[in-house]
Amino acid sequence: MASEVKLPRLGQGMESGTIVRWLKTEGEEVAKGEPLYELDTDKVTQEVEAESDGVLLKIVIPDGEVDVGTTVGIIGAQGEDVSELVAAPSGNGGAPSAPAAAEPAPAAEPERVPTKAPEAAPAPAETTAPPVRAEGERVKASPLARRIARERGIDLTQVVGTGPEGRVIAEDVEKAAVRPAAPTAPAAAAPEFEVVELTSTRKTIARRLTEAWEAPVFQLTVTADATELVATRERMVELMREGDTKPTVSDVLTRLVASALLRHRPVNANFVDGELHRFTAVNIGLAVAAPSGLVVPVIRDVDRKSVQQIAADRADIVSRARDGKLKLDDLEGGTFTISNLGMYGIEQFVAVLNPPQVAILAVGSIEDRATALGGELAIVPTLTLTLTCDHRAIDGSEGAEFLRDVKAFVEAPALAL
Repeated sequence: MASEVKLPRLGQGMESGTIVRWLKTEGEEVAKGEPLYELDTDKVTQEVEAESDGVLLKIVIPDGEVDVGTTVGIIGAQGEDVSELVAAPSGNGGAPSAPAAAEPAPAAEPERVPTKAPEAAPAPAETTAPPVRAEGERVKASPLARRIARERGIDLTQVVGTGPEGRVIAEDVEKAAVRPAAPTAPAAAAPEFEVVELTSTRKTIARRLTEAWEAPVFQLTVTADATELVATRERMVELMREGDTKPTVSDVLTRLVASALLRHRPVNANFVDGELHRFTAVNIGLAVAAPSGLVVPVIRDVDRKSVQQIAADRADIVSRARDGKLKLDDLEGGTFTISNLGMYGIEQFVAVLNPPQVAILAVGSIEDRATALGGELAIVPTLTLTLTCDHRAIDGSEGAEFLRDVKAFVEAPALAL
C-alpha cells in the first residue's frame, strides 16, 4: 500500500523547511534509510531518508518552502494507483509538481499619470550674492517662508530677502528653490553591485546575532604563557598511533576549558525564558566558517573525553560542516562555545554571544612576546583569551574566577588533565 512522504520536524521549533532537490526520480526504487531529498532548514541543509521500501511513485512538491507535515512525495509498489493521494495532498505549503497551466492574465494597461502642459523654462535668475550677516544674527523670515525652506532643505541664511527690512518672504524661498546651481563636475557613475539573497543559514545567523546584542554583556581578557600548552600538544603528537587524528593546540585547549567549566557551573549554562539552566555535562560548540556561513557544531561530553577523542570528533564535525553535511543534532545541545581565529593571525578579538548560552571564549593566536620572568626579560609564547559573559546569568567575579582557572590550566595542563 502506498505511503505518503511527509516533511518531518527535524528539531524543536521547526515549522517549515525548503526542499532543495530530490535525490531520487519518479519511478526509481527506494530502500528504507536511503537518502531521498535534501532539505534546507533555518540551521542546516541535510539529507532526509526514506521511511519505507518501494518505488518513488510521485514527487508531489519538487522544491520550495514547505510546512512540516505536508505530503511531498508518495512511495508504493510499482504500478500502484495513487491518483487519490496526489489529488488531495495533506498539509500546506509548496506547489504540486505538475500544476495546471493557468490562462495568462491580460497585460495590465499602464497607469496613465496626468501631466501638465509643458511650461516655458524660467528665465535665468539674476545671480545675487547672499546677504552678509553678523555671526549669530537671526534671519528675519515669515513663518510661511520658514516652513517652505524647512520642507525643501533650503538654508535661509543664503536667501536674499525682498520684504520689509530685508525680511525673507515665501516668494524669495520659491525663487531660491528654482535658481540654477553653480556648474559642477559630472557625477560619477554609480558602482555596479550584485544582489545576494540570504540563505536560510545566513538569515538564522542574522537573527541570532541580533538576539545576542540584546543581552547585557561584558568582556574579560587574560594573557597566558602557552609554553606548556604547546609542549603538551607536541608530546601527544609523538605518542600518536597509526590512524589517529593529529591533535591541535585547540583540541588540548578545548579539554582544558571543559575542566574549568566543571568547576564553574554558572558559566556552563543557558538563559531561557528568564530561567537559568545549569548543566552537569559539558557540550562545547566550535565556531566553524562553512560555505553557507558561520555554524557552531557541538562536541558532546567533552569533560569525559581524552584529547585524542576530542581531536577525532573535531575533525569529523569540521569536515562535515565544510561539506554541508551537518545534521540538526550536530548543532543542538551546546552549553558553551569557543571561537578561535588564531589560525588567521588574529591576536585578540571579542566574540559575540551564542544565545541561549551565557558565555563564549574568543581565542587568539599564540605570539612570541617579551615578558619579565624571574626579574629577567624573556621571549614567551603568549595566548590571549577573551571571555564574553551574559550579565543576566554571570557576575563579573564568576567570570573572572573561571578565566583565572583556564589561564592556570593553559600554563600547567597537568592540573586539568
